[in-house]
Amino acid sequence: QVQLVDTGGGLVQPGGSLRLSCAASGSIFNIRTMTWYRQAPGTQRELVAVITNSGSTRYADSVKGRFTISRDNAKNTVYLQMNSLKPEDTAVYYCNAVIQPGATMGTYSYWGQGTQVTVSS
Repeated sequence: QVQLVDTGGGLVQPGGSLRLSCAASGSIFNIRTMTWYRQAPGTQRELVAVITNSGSTRYADSVKGRFTISRDNAKNTVYLQMNSLKPEDTAVYYCNAVIQPGATMGTYSYWGQGTQVTVSS
């Protein structure tokens, strides 16, 4: 059983910062890519940032230069540092991880429960 828990959301003023965390626990042999998505009301879920197990990163154009994704492999945790937040960043943020639960098993996609980020004055 693998579980992802997203934390760190909240209410912040425009221009402020937040740091999201997503910790994976349970039966984990290897974690491949870890990704942050977000979904605002009435919109489709969109990719925000992704990081591979080798540390390569990719960002949505809308967050480049403001958000930074990182991971701590020893803690099975991915982070999203969000700076210079804008009202349009308001959404529920979800983490996703592609995980190999056991050495002889395939990979599976797991989701966190989501954490609300609201940017408002």
